[in-house]
This record gives sequence, structure tokens and C-alpha cells, in this order.
Amino acid sequence: MSQWNIDPDHSVGSFTIRHMTVAFVHGQMNKVSGTISFDPDKFANISVQFDIDVESIITGIGKRDDHLKSADFFDIDKFPKITFKSKSAERTGFSSCNITGDITIHGITKSITLEADILGPVDSPFGETTLGITGSTVVNREDFGLKWNEPMGNGGFMVGKDAEISMNIEADLVTE
Repeated sequence: MSQWNIDPDHSVGSFTIRHMTVAFVHGQMNKVSGTISFDPDKFANISVQFDIDVESIITGIGKRDDHLKSADFFDIDKFPKITFKSKSAERTGFSSCNITGDITIHGITKSITLEADILGPVDSPFGETTLGITGSTVVNREDFGLKWNEPMGNGGFMVGKDAEISMNIEADLVTE
């Protein structure tokens, strides 16, 4: 099984969540690290482990980013990282699979399944062999203790419960 290191310069975790019941807020976390074990001939044996530095969160609004980092949400002083470690994978198409594993957010671990596409590997013009993985899932943020909210006059809430999480990862083959 080939080993791959996640390229932090070309990998990102992102999210989308309902805001004030009328729009969506998008954000991303740009500090992703980890490893992948993958052999194109044994596609379903993929193993993925990554960490996301929550302090790298960016929504485009500094005040909102600070609030998300606070104890009302991610509480980065206590829980600075989101982690994922796969347990199994099932091929669902030519380049697609479901990767199931444990994600830890805000100190709470739950099983999730990422609907993923595995792209490559390809040889870059700079000498690396690179693999791409994109994946997404939807989680209820309250399941991870992220419960802050404010009621709206229309009967809804300031922040939706369902958050779509997406990963876009590039990883380079480890050569000895």
C-alpha cells in the first residue's frame, strides 16, 4: 500500500450552513495535514487520516470568525483541531467510494461517511506524484456540542443545525 502525505498548501476543509433561515454562510479551514494509504489496484483499501486546525477558519467576516473560534462554537482554546480517521471504504463507482470513519469536532467523536471521489494519481510537472480526494457529508452541528443559537422572529433560528462539510485534499506520494 502506497503512503501519501497531505499537501497543506493544496488542501482545504470547508462548510456551508444556513444563516438567519434565508441564506447560507460558507467557510473554510486552510490548515489540513495528515496521511493516506492508497493503492489504485486495491481501491477499497484506502485509509485516510487528517487533522484540521480550527484556528484557520475563514468566512470572510472577521467578527464572525472570532465568534466561531470562541466558546460559543468551536472553543479553539480547548479543542484546536478537528480530526478524522477512516475505518472502512466501499467503492461505489469508477473513481468514487464511501469512506466511513470517526470525526472528532469540539471533543465529540461520531461516525460519518464521506461520499468521495479519488482522482489520480498523476505526475506533476514538479516531480511529485499526486493524488486527489474530494469528499462531502452533512452533519448536525448540535451532535458535536455546537449548540449556540438565537431565535428569529419568523420562528426559525439564527444558525441552522445541518452543516455540509467538504474536503478537498491533494496528497503527494512518499518516496524513500
